[in-house]
Parts: sequence; C-alpha cells; structure tokens
Amino acid sequence: MSKAARSTARSAARLAAVQALYQHQMEGTPQARLLDEFHQHRLGREIEDVHYADAEVAFFDDVVIGAIARMEEIDALIASKLAEGWTLARLDKTMAQILRAGTYELLARADVPTGAAISEYVDVAHAFFDEREAKFVNGVLDAVAKQVR
Repeated sequence: MSKAARSTARSAARLAAVQALYQHQMEGTPQARLLDEFHQHRLGREIEDVHYADAEVAFFDDVVIGAIARMEEIDALIASKLAEGWTLARLDKTMAQILRAGTYELLARADVPTGAAISEYVDVAHAFFDEREAKFVNGVLDAVAKQVR
C-alpha cells in the first residue's frame, strides 16, 4: 500500500472509530458486535449513496478496543485538560468520542507522530463541527500530548 493510500485508510479508520465509540456510548453496543457491524457493513461500503473509504481495519480495531479498554484513564486525562467547571459529561457526545480516540492514539500509538495524530482528529472534528470546536480539539489533544509523550 502506498503511503498516500495508507494515510487515507488511516483517516477513514479514525472517522469510523469515532462513529463506533459514539454508537458504543449511546446504544451500549457490545464491543464484539460493534466491531463486527463496522467490519461487515460500514468500512469501505456504500451507505445511502455515500462511499466510505477503505479503512485500515487493524488500526480501526486497535483504536476502538483500546479506547474502550482504557476509557477510565482516558477520561481522567481529558477531564484534567478541560477548563475550570467543565466535565466530559458536559461535552457534545461526538466531541467526547473524538477526544477519546485522539487521546488513546497519543497514549498507545507511539508509531504515530504527535502532530499527525492531533491534526487527524482536528480533521475529524471538521467533519462534525465548526472551526471553533476543531480548535478546541487541537488545544485539548495538544495538552494531552505534552503530558503523555
């Protein structure tokens, strides 16, 4: 796989991981069923005339499984970087998943450069939010990276 194709596959995996984490939080979908559903029906498929890019499945699995397994640690880390009076529970549910996935990657994926991990999740934020929220993702993940990298 070319470097560009791998980068696109990883970007698709990150976006799908955020969606899977959202579904896990909102519906309580068990992890095994969640992964199976994404493998069978979402990754690289066409849904309502939208073609989902082929995602790097192993990377997707690692981010989802890792973020769920380490959620308590991840949430504490994120909470420590939020402004006074803010809690993870106050954040938009999608925003929380973007921060969880990004924090997991910063904690556990030393193979991914810090700047790449942060900018990828800022890009994911742009898929759902305006510039202000994307900057928020950048700020929180940058603070997390300074502590864990």
